[in-house]
Amino acid sequence: MTKTFKAGDAVRWDSHGGEAHGKVVRKLEKPMTIKGHKVAASKDNPEFLVETEEGKRAAHKPGALRRT
Repeated sequence: MTKTFKAGDAVRWDSHGGEAHGKVVRKLEKPMTIKGHKVAASKDNPEFLVETEEGKRAAHKPGALRRT
């Protein structure tokens, strides 16, 4: 079963600098680019746009996110 999140959910994920914390901004269901990186999101393979407490944004697959 795929994890589902909604805007405003507090989440954490692993990043290159350790564990990051933030909130879900929205569910992505179509391809887009974030900071020069292509996000291959679709309705069948959604990703979530998350934002750290410092305002940095990234897209992650549901399996990479954990509720806090």
